[in-house]
Amino acid sequence: MRKPFRLQPLGSVATIGVREGLVANIKENLEKVRERISRAAQRAGRRPEEILLVAVSKTVAVERIQEGIAAGLSILGENRVQEAKEKIQALGHAGASWHLVGHLQTNKVKDALALFDLIQSVDRHSLAEELDRRARATGKRVDVLAQINVAAEATKTGFAPDELRSALETLARLEGLRVRGLMAIPPEPQEPEDSRPYFKTMRTLLETARGWRIPGLDLDALSMGMSADFEIAIEEGATIVRVGTAIFGPRPA
Repeated sequence: MRKPFRLQPLGSVATIGVREGLVANIKENLEKVRERISRAAQRAGRRPEEILLVAVSKTVAVERIQEGIAAGLSILGENRVQEAKEKIQALGHAGASWHLVGHLQTNKVKDALALFDLIQSVDRHSLAEELDRRARATGKRVDVLAQINVAAEATKTGFAPDELRSALETLARLEGLRVRGLMAIPPEPQEPEDSRPYFKTMRTLLETARGWRIPGLDLDALSMGMSADFEIAIEEGATIVRVGTAIFGPRPA
């Protein structure tokens, strides 16, 4: 059985036997991202160790992911259950843990529970209830984040900010879930600063939710910020950033 989700320092390194030359590109990218994380944390008066780096590996080949793990990646994020299933079958959990960061269909819940250490995208009550039902049936609790539609975008899912308290109170009653915090995907920014208002809102929502002291909740995680704006997210309180392109390079069209 996998260990429950924990916030872990950026520096944990898993080793896989691949030639050193293969990892140079990803390793250099990873070092640059970690340096940017460190500088952003320092600007905000925070410790870099407070920030969890999730390397988003959607559409990235297994061989490239192996290189990333060898370079020091310890947490990988996937958007689709089927794609993740094939990768996890090839790579396992020994070298890295896996987070689901994309939309989860209810009919994929069984597989998701078997695959992921943290499901970041619980965006509706029906999904939470299905996760709870299946988790309890296997005698486990699943670590999750509640996804917030922070910009009220019609094309995105998630709980509305003004329904956060009722949503969290409902989720807290589901014994198969361990709600660890909040996640958001703001509108794609033209400039990194464009995301700051949304990140400020998310930080305020998390602080407010902690103040409600809802029994059964352990709200220690705030997942926000991607390759285009993760430094701004860190300045505004992110504890998890989801970075793909800045590590693995541009994805295929």
